[in-house]
Order: sequence, then structure tokens, then C-alpha cells
Amino acid sequence: MQIIEVNGRRYRLPRHPTVIICYDGCDPAYIRRGMADGVMPNTARLAEVGLVTYAKAVVPTFTNPNNVSIVTGVPPAVHGISGNYVLDRATGERRMITDASLMRCGTILAALADAGVKVAAVTAKEKLLKMLARDLAGIAFSSEHADRATLADNGIEHVEALVGRPTPEQYSADLSLFVLDAGLHLLLERRAELLYLSLSDYVQHAWAPGEPPADAFNHEVDRLIGRMIEAGALVGFVADHGMNDKAGPDGTPNVIYLQQELNAVFGDGAVSVICPITDPFVRHHGALGSFVRVYVHRGAQHAMMAVTAALPGVELVLDRSAAARRFELPEDLEADFVVVSDAGTVMGATPVEHDLSGLSGHHLRSHGGLAEQIVPFVLSRPLSARYADASVASLLRNFDIFDYALNGTM
Repeated sequence: MQIIEVNGRRYRLPRHPTVIICYDGCDPAYIRRGMADGVMPNTARLAEVGLVTYAKAVVPTFTNPNNVSIVTGVPPAVHGISGNYVLDRATGERRMITDASLMRCGTILAALADAGVKVAAVTAKEKLLKMLARDLAGIAFSSEHADRATLADNGIEHVEALVGRPTPEQYSADLSLFVLDAGLHLLLERRAELLYLSLSDYVQHAWAPGEPPADAFNHEVDRLIGRMIEAGALVGFVADHGMNDKAGPDGTPNVIYLQQELNAVFGDGAVSVICPITDPFVRHHGALGSFVRVYVHRGAQHAMMAVTAALPGVELVLDRSAAARRFELPEDLEADFVVVSDAGTVMGATPVEHDLSGLSGHHLRSHGGLAEQIVPFVLSRPLSARYADASVASLLRNFDIFDYALNGTM
């Protein structure tokens, strides 16, 4: 039995085809409602023959930190990715993280491929691909740019022919379903033995559990998971974050524009507020989430933290060291202080920096804080006694999924 070691954790090579899915934005409420209403019959069956439980995601509960934690098996303090959007302290440059330049360790995917396993990584969002596919000798492409995949760059070509339909629209449920269909075809054609499939949270940002579009999407995801299990694969899925409604009864978003608030008290230019939820898919959420970073340019930080903590909707204010310790973040990359809002509130910088026109009548649904930390943790096969005991003894982390799938299943 061959074992590899990645970032201090040991993993057994897969004994059978294995599919790990990051079910982006899949709040536990979708699973509970889907199983109870018959929308997700395959997942409901896994509660009897496998494992359906819950785990803690990485905070901030955003896409990049959690996907990278899942494929490395470690928190951001080790791998270095703590948001979708950062401020470079040295240069003052603000930039989206769309490559692997800030990653500080390797991935389980690359290590398995180096050990001779046929690995494929398929993502909904192109922005994730370079991080997830870092040093990966295997197939790696996004459904967003499926029509651009080449053998030289992605280890595969003619992806649209493989899936049987054209590259999906960026803001669509099919962006995720295309990922799962592609994974299923790679599995059936035996072009991959281990697959990591990362979805989009377009549906979850727009529709709550039980709403027809959400039910239709979750039913189709469940159906495709069932097809993979029928094909002989061990399937596991977790989420990168949950999702909550961040609007009042009249549909108006509950927003704290924190940079505007602090500059009003301490003067223009006193702080810069960075919203690490920001990514190329801003129509989902207007770049408003429940975790922001504050960089102090002048004024007393302790006074700013006190003013922030007193704002309605603020749940937690932590300085750099405290935030790094509590959330296992790289302290050298952290802001002067971080702010977490409650389950019903989001934060931004100033109103002019956030375009909410893309909500198109939907309630603002978003994530980023502690209220979105609990996520599903599902496996299609039962656990060994040791792993079963461990899963009951303490709450799992979403980045334990490869350990449990490869080492802990029967």
C-alpha cells in the first residue's frame, strides 16, 4: 500500500476511482431541505450507507481560501491564500488572486499525480484553476473556458465534444453542471482515477433552499452524483462556505459601508477597507460579504476598532494577531484589524464601490463570516471504526475530506 505525505499529512493512494466535489455555497439548509423534500434522494441514501454530517469551513468563508485548503489539507496559515482579493502592503496595490503566486505549499492533487495517479481538476471558475492545478501533471480546465482548453495548457482538448454541449454562460446553473458532466465523462472513459470538481455558487446567491430553481439545481447535482456512484466511484463532497440572506423584510440589503463610517469619524483617507470576497463574479454579491480587512493609514487603531464594534450588525472585531490565531491565517499578510458581521449583515467600503444592480430583484444572499462556517461533509462509503469515532468526537474541517475519503473509508 503506497502512502504519500503532503504538508505533514499522510494519504493512501486511491484504491478505486475517487471524486471529491466542492459544492460551492452549499449551505447545510439545502441538504436538509433537499433530503426531506425528496429533491436529493441519492444524498439521502448516503446518510444510510455512507456519511452525511457537517464540518467547519475556513474563515473567511470565501471561495479561494477554502478551495485551496481542501486541496492542500491545511489552513491558510500554511498555504498562504486568505481571500479572493488582497492589498499588497509594500506597494499599496489591490489585486484579485487568480494565480498560484501567493501559495506557500503544494497540493494533494499534484502529489497524487506525481505518484502515478491519473488526476483531473475541473472548476467552474477560471480564477481558481491556477491555484488548484499548481504543479499538476494531469487534466485541468474550467467550464468557464472549456472552449479554450488545449492539450498543451490543460492536458485535454475538445471538452465541449466530451460533455456534449457548448461552454456555459458565466452566470448560470450550467456552469456547475458542466463541471459535473465533464467529471462523469472523464470517469466513464477512465481518463482520470481521482477528480476534484469545484462548482459555482451562482444558484445559492440567487435562491434560498426550497425555491424551485434551487431545488432543480440540487436535484440535478444529486442525480449526477448518483451516476458517479453507479460508475463505481467513491464520491465525497464538502462546501467552501454556507449562505445567508443579508436583506431586510423589504428586500433592501443590510450593508455597513465601513470605510465610509470610519472616514466620517477619523477623517478622509484614515483607512482602506478591503473586501476579500471580491472576484470576477461580482454580479453574485456586489462584492459585499461578512468579512472585511481594515488597513489603518492614520489615527488610533484601538479607537477605530471600538467605533466599529459598536456598529449594528458587527459580530466580531479582531486585531491582526488575534485574527491570525483564531482563524489560522498568515499573520504577515493580515490587515491591521478584521471585522466580521452577523448572519444578516454584509460590509463594504463605500457605496460607489459596490454595484448592486445585478441582483435583479433577488434578495442579497452572501457569505464570509462565522454564520457561514458550517458546511456539509458527505461520503458515499462508510468509515472505518477509527474514522467513524473521530467524526463523532469532534467537528470535522472541510479540508479533512481527502483524508477521510482516501484513508478512512471502508
